[in-house]
Amino acid sequence: MTVVIKGKSVAGGMRLASHLERLDTNERMELIELRDVAATDLRGALQEMEAVASGCPNCQKPFYHASINTRADEHLTPEQRMASIDRLEEKLGLTGQPRVVVVHEKDGREHCHIVWLRIDLDRMRVISDSHNYRNHELVARALEREFGHARVQGAHVERDGQARPERTPSHKEMQQAARTGVSPQQAKQLMTELWRMTDNGQAFQAALDEKGWMLARGDRRDFVAVDPEGGTHSLARRIEGAKAKDVRERLADLDPRSLPGVAEAKQAQQQVVRAPQMTTSIAAAAPERAEPAAGSATMAATVAATVAAPAAPRGKEESRAMDAAARSLEGVASGAARVADGLATLASRAIEFLSDFFGGASSPSPSHEQGPTAPPPSLAPEPSPAAGFVAPSKSEQTIEEFLEQERREWQQQHVALQNLRDAGPAITSAEDLQEESEQKRSRDRGGGQSL
Repeated sequence: MTVVIKGKSVAGGMRLASHLERLDTNERMELIELRDVAATDLRGALQEMEAVASGCPNCQKPFYHASINTRADEHLTPEQRMASIDRLEEKLGLTGQPRVVVVHEKDGREHCHIVWLRIDLDRMRVISDSHNYRNHELVARALEREFGHARVQGAHVERDGQARPERTPSHKEMQQAARTGVSPQQAKQLMTELWRMTDNGQAFQAALDEKGWMLARGDRRDFVAVDPEGGTHSLARRIEGAKAKDVRERLADLDPRSLPGVAEAKQAQQQVVRAPQMTTSIAAAAPERAEPAAGSATMAATVAATVAAPAAPRGKEESRAMDAAARSLEGVASGAARVADGLATLASRAIEFLSDFFGGASSPSPSHEQGPTAPPPSLAPEPSPAAGFVAPSKSEQTIEEFLEQERREWQQQHVALQNLRDAGPAITSAEDLQEESEQKRSRDRGGGQSL
């Protein structure tokens, strides 16, 4: 029986639970064991483990996630499965730790996942995961002998003079291949071909660019390649016969600092992929924007015609520049159309409001003319709905009734002040009226004329 064991320390309990619960990529998912946890479900168990790990200082990866795989035509019995898990647990130094066991069936092949808590609960310290790949192979070879099946040649133990076997794609690489459609084998074939066709870094970079790939500065390595779908590939792992030292020597004429980072390269590749969809949306949106703003419609139509017309083959840099220009023009056209619509709506509402508010109001004419007199009293300004306006309650009167009442009161005040002005200089202000009233009351009381 062929036994393949993979595993590493990880973080993110809910992300791990989502992966283990997937049924879109698995035909069957079965929770086999929950050990030393109070929860009765997978998510609850991982949350509980994560909560315990929060009390451990400097613990960034509290879980150890491993998988045990066999060939599609080989199956482990339940007893063999648990014996294999216990053997691996002992070799990794995780004996007695809280754990979760899940079995998946995919394309008729069963494999099991085990998640352990890496925190020593007595000391609240992380259990080391050093030499884990070697320990995986030691357990796998022992299980093959114990079960009486053929041995698989490993890369770390029992080499017996054999060449190191080719590295198999990791789980992360397989997930990337499913997401992007670019398999590790396809990437290796292309990059090996380009490597053999070129003899320096600049030529290799140009060859990648011509195929739609980008050379980038790696986060942990000097150089990586980003495929057209945004997948990341290590040069040393994708070029047959080349090691990291060979890659550094060949690309010595390139300064990694002059290259985009992985995130920048991925973003650039995604923009190139989205460009055809964006040009289609621009062409479809141009007729709709013709009415609100003729200038913006002309601009959008120009962009649509430019991107829709057949173009001569061009390099990736030129393509990105033209796509960026098209997006900028489309944004300007869209903004101009929105501004024009907003100004038109605002002006229409303002005219309508002023017409309704001041409709029919006119200043009364004075009853007669008079020569120069003292400065007339200041006329009260017309009430403004924007200054100190308090809307009445709906139960008392409507807004229209309230505004009409305000207009009538203003007209009455305007007429009264106009009459005071026509009366002459004898009465010119409210203070004069008050003083005359006081003098009259004094005379009525017999006090004589006020001094």
